[in-house]
Amino acid sequence: MLGRHVYSKPSASARFDSKDPSMTSPGYIHDLQKRLDGLIAKLDYSKTEQKHLVELMQLFLSLPCPDDPYGLYPHYQELYGDFLEHAGGADAEGLEESFLNLYCHLHGHEAPYTQSERDCVTKTGGYWCHAGGISPILKAGPYIHTSTVSGDFGAGNGLQGLLLQKLYPHAKTIQIEISSRMVQAGRRLQRWLGIEDRRIEWICADVLESTSKNMDFIYLYRPVRPEGRGRTFYTRIASELSAAQRPIVVFSIADCLSEFLPESFEMFYTDGHLTCFHNHKAIG
Repeated sequence: MLGRHVYSKPSASARFDSKDPSMTSPGYIHDLQKRLDGLIAKLDYSKTEQKHLVELMQLFLSLPCPDDPYGLYPHYQELYGDFLEHAGGADAEGLEESFLNLYCHLHGHEAPYTQSERDCVTKTGGYWCHAGGISPILKAGPYIHTSTVSGDFGAGNGLQGLLLQKLYPHAKTIQIEISSRMVQAGRRLQRWLGIEDRRIEWICADVLESTSKNMDFIYLYRPVRPEGRGRTFYTRIASELSAAQRPIVVFSIADCLSEFLPESFEMFYTDGHLTCFHNHKAIG
């Protein structure tokens, strides 16, 4: 359940009513938050992952529906209601599923690219804004510190980077995304999450023209295929990482980077979905 998750609409049994004040009152939400630890403890998470997952769930429970002038989250209210109902029940797996549905819907499935943006992504084989899953978010904590500069190549609406910044406040999160509309949507999510402007840098650009210099924690969800111009991207990133004189950690989804990395980097985790690397300076 931690990896890439496919959105599915909630069942018709969801009974949340946004017009019922008893179901949206701070007291009701607070009581639900206290239940989460006990429910998530029934699932197969480490203590650290459990802690961060509960924090994420509490965050989502506490927030109103996001501002959505672009119509990107049409089912958010419905999915939030399903999540809220499961948070008040006893089904741990149902709670997990309903939360992942909400997260996945908010992350987005296909960015509203302009034709020129779409042509660029198609030519280089980038993924179309699939949700990367919460596994990277839950596992990233030990590798992000107050001085860390994190970066996401092909950020979509930036939800992954925003949640990393929210859970583990650090110096800066750099969000690189070619879709101008998704960057606009991401800025709205940033305000929704209450993250200061100084902590987020939005770069509306092709990842092929972007750099990893000054980043300490890098998140990749196969922004391009490793062929043609895409191969040049991975070669350049690997060269920059090789030259870096600082600890660096890379979280790579659907990994295409490993074959390009220098010997100074080694894999320290993989589950077939998420693969993680660090250089010797990060463990020295």
